[in-house]
Amino acid sequence: METMYRLNVGGPEIQPDQDPDLWRSWEMDSHYMITENAGIGIKNTSNITYASVNDTSVAPLLVYETARAMSNTEVLDKRFNMSWKFEVDPDFDYLVRLHFCELVYDKANERIFKIYINNRTAADNVDVYVQAGGKNKAYHVDYFDAMSSSIDTLWVQLGPDAGAGAAGTDALLNGLEIFKLSRNGNLAYVDKHDSVGNAASKSKVLWVGIGAGLASIAVIAVIVVLVFCFCRSWQNKSSDTKNNSPGWRPLFLVGATVNSTMAAKGSSGSQKAYGSVVSTRAGKHFTLAEIIAATKNFDESLVIGVGGFGKVYKGEIDGGVLAAIKRANPQSEQGLAEFETEIEMLSKLRHRHLVSLIGFCEEKNEMILVYEYMSNGTLRSHLFGSDLPPLTWKQRLEVCIGAARGLHYLHTGAERGIIHRDVKTTNILLDEKFVAKMADFGLSKDGPALDHTHVSTAVKGSFGYLDPEYFRRQQLTEKSDVYSFGVVLFEVVCARAVINPTLPKDQINLAEWAMRWQRQRSLETIIDPHLRGNYCPESLSKFGEIAEKCLADDGKSRPTMGEVLWHLEYVLQLHEAWLNRDSIVTSFSSTSSQDLRGAKDGGLELVHETSSQDEENE
Repeated sequence: METMYRLNVGGPEIQPDQDPDLWRSWEMDSHYMITENAGIGIKNTSNITYASVNDTSVAPLLVYETARAMSNTEVLDKRFNMSWKFEVDPDFDYLVRLHFCELVYDKANERIFKIYINNRTAADNVDVYVQAGGKNKAYHVDYFDAMSSSIDTLWVQLGPDAGAGAAGTDALLNGLEIFKLSRNGNLAYVDKHDSVGNAASKSKVLWVGIGAGLASIAVIAVIVVLVFCFCRSWQNKSSDTKNNSPGWRPLFLVGATVNSTMAAKGSSGSQKAYGSVVSTRAGKHFTLAEIIAATKNFDESLVIGVGGFGKVYKGEIDGGVLAAIKRANPQSEQGLAEFETEIEMLSKLRHRHLVSLIGFCEEKNEMILVYEYMSNGTLRSHLFGSDLPPLTWKQRLEVCIGAARGLHYLHTGAERGIIHRDVKTTNILLDEKFVAKMADFGLSKDGPALDHTHVSTAVKGSFGYLDPEYFRRQQLTEKSDVYSFGVVLFEVVCARAVINPTLPKDQINLAEWAMRWQRQRSLETIIDPHLRGNYCPESLSKFGEIAEKCLADDGKSRPTMGEVLWHLEYVLQLHEAWLNRDSIVTSFSSTSSQDLRGAKDGGLELVHETSSQDEENE
């Protein structure tokens, strides 16, 4: 048996000298969680004992003094789980050992949950208090899982058991171990596709290898000659043309043409931008000296954003042009992966409602991207949490329409489509004219191939915006973006955070709270106070219906982004008609009053003249 993983769940790393019986190291579990925010750490150091003498040497008491329980237990959808993912060798059997100790509740039926291993139910109706025989009683349970030859990941998930009748919707775990079991006394993993064969064929393989090596050398020589000739030819052509802009070059040479962004003007004169899919990574090559000058040597006062990749600075390039300069943190592996994804995505995307990539810098181990500067910041900053003036209902609708156009282009502009995977109000930026543009493509994924309905991938995104179907199945689709956009729509109406633990329990989660009011057709009850009396009631009603459809439990029941866009444009038309009607009514009322007053004055004069003439006749 080989130890693959040993985790102290919800607590710090445990060093060997803190496990005196067997001198083992216990890692932190947060690195393996799909969404760390799905569980919170809890701690209790009071008189923990082992439930059985058989448990005394299994794990030190330090493991049982900390645990991870579910976040926001009263408002989380009961389908959410705490999930851990582990890389393992296929074609082996695994022993999964889970450690439990109830640290909070002192009676039964307070915390009942299910255990899933590799998406199969391993146990249900788990009540740690009952199974351990009381509070602060430590015990462990072992589960056996046989891996197939094609699976190289092992999932462990804990979630509430909705049908068990517990007082809350919660789950708990203190420690976790995974052991690989030998087959025929062998723990070594050999990839069947890479195995050479048996001993009888070794000589044949050797000669095949020698032949392949010689052939490879010949092929490489031919390729070198062809590349040399091609480069000479390209150099000659380049010297004859003056169309090459100095200081610009492709970031990665992938040999394809760049399609420029097209634009067309409508009958009203307003410009409508259309996207294009660009298949090279292009941009201006900035020197590190230029970046340092633009950011005043990365002055902290110029920081306008911080993420897993590093910091974003406001800077001036090319003689005073404002830009957002994103500098990657080389110590953040996750950030660097997202950074590379963002380069790839932005290099092949061009659209009026997507933030544009201006250029890059890659000197002295620095990875820096330069974007267009969005002077009005994030949509969230104009909704709450700042001193900025609130947006009007019309402005909010126009921002939602712009963001929907950007997402619709992502889903349809490329061959397989692109799923943003992190739609939220802080990733919707506004330029000087309040035109909305989608930003932050570090988590984006290519959509499924034509013969697939989804992309199987680890769950990533922002808590509060996550599609519960994606969270539950680890199956990503374009409808996951639609769900997140539905949360954004409610956030725009209510102007509050999607998760706010300081509010009463039934209001902590915005999506659940707003959906309850929307199903009662009373969304106006929780609308942003700044909007009261300044919106078309019919447009708000239609807006709420769109948001409700976006948050459908089943992804197939949700509309596409194209359908959401169409409905939002209709909502804007309703509101504009309402505004125009009010102005027409006001104008008409003013004109009618003046005409009536003039008519009355004329009539009185006529009566007066008649009366005078009658007096003279008399």
